[in-house]
Amino acid sequence: MKAIRIHAYGGPEQMQFEDAPVPECRAGDVLVRVVAASINPIDWKLRSGAMAKGIPKSFPFVLGQDGAGVVEAVGSDVQGFAIGDEVFFYAEFARGGSYAQFVAVDAAQVAKKPRTVTFATAAALPTPGQAAWTALIETARLERGMRVLIHGAAGALGTIAVQLAKQQGAHVVATASGEGMALVASLGADEVIDYRQQRFESVARGLDVVLDTIGGATQEASWSTLRPGGLLVATAIPPAPDRAAAAGVRAAFVFTPPRGAVLAQLAERVDRGLRVIVGREFALSDAAAAHRLGESGRAHGKMVLHVTAPAAN
Repeated sequence: MKAIRIHAYGGPEQMQFEDAPVPECRAGDVLVRVVAASINPIDWKLRSGAMAKGIPKSFPFVLGQDGAGVVEAVGSDVQGFAIGDEVFFYAEFARGGSYAQFVAVDAAQVAKKPRTVTFATAAALPTPGQAAWTALIETARLERGMRVLIHGAAGALGTIAVQLAKQQGAHVVATASGEGMALVASLGADEVIDYRQQRFESVARGLDVVLDTIGGATQEASWSTLRPGGLLVATAIPPAPDRAAAAGVRAAFVFTPPRGAVLAQLAERVDRGLRVIVGREFALSDAAAAHRLGESGRAHGKMVLHVTAPAAN
C-alpha cells in the first residue's frame, strides 16, 4: 500500500510518500481501506518530535488518527461490522496511522459512517467531534438554559461545539474573527464576539461554562466571565491547579480517548443536520504541503487528504 511515513523527526520534508506493508488485522480489529483522512495539529507535533516523550514512536511510522473508509476485513472477535461497511474512526496514537491506503483499527474505536455526508466530511469529524462531546456533553453536562462561552468557535472543535451546545438548549456566546464570525452565527451562536476588536471578558459575564480551546491569556481572562461555581473546561492547556479555586469556580482538562460509541452518536446527529466544516482538500501525496499550510496558521477549516476512491478498484 501507499502511505505517508516518517523515518526521523523533523519538518514536513520528513514525510515520505512510499510503499508500506498492509497492517495486520488482529482479533479485535477491523481493517479499513481508507478513502479519506483528516489532519489534526497533533499530527505535525508528532512529526516534529514535540510529542516524543508523551507519545513515543518507533520509526518508520504512519501519521494520522482520523479517517473514513470501507471495511476490508474483520477480526475474529469483532461483532457489529462486516466487510463492505462504510465507517469512520479516531484511532489510538500507538497504532498505525490513517495517512495510508489501509489501517487496522480497534473495533471499539470505529462507527458506521454518517449516511448523509461524503467520506471526506466524515473523516473531518472524529477528533474534534469527540473532544467537543467530551467537554460539553460529558464533562460540563450542558443543559437547557445554561450559558456557555466557546472560544475558537470557528475552528474544527469550535464549530461542532457551538452546534452541540445549541442542541442541548444552551445560550451560546462565541469568540471568532473575520469570516469566522458569519460562520459561527450561521451555526446558531446567540452572541458572537470579535476577539480582535473587543475584550470578550468585558462583554461575557455570569456564564455557567467556558470551553477554552486556546489556553494562555485567553484562559486567564476567562475566569472572570464565570458565575460563582461555574466551570471552565480546557482542551488545549491544563489550568493551573489552584487558579479555579482562587476565582471561586471549577476547572477541568479533557483529553479525549477514541470511542466508537461516541462517534455513533455524532453520526446520528450529522444525519439530523449537524454540520461538519471542511476547508482545504489534498491528495495523500501532497500531505507535506498540507502540513506546511497548517503550521503557517493560514489554513481555514479542517484539512482532508483523499487517499483512495470511494469504490474499490
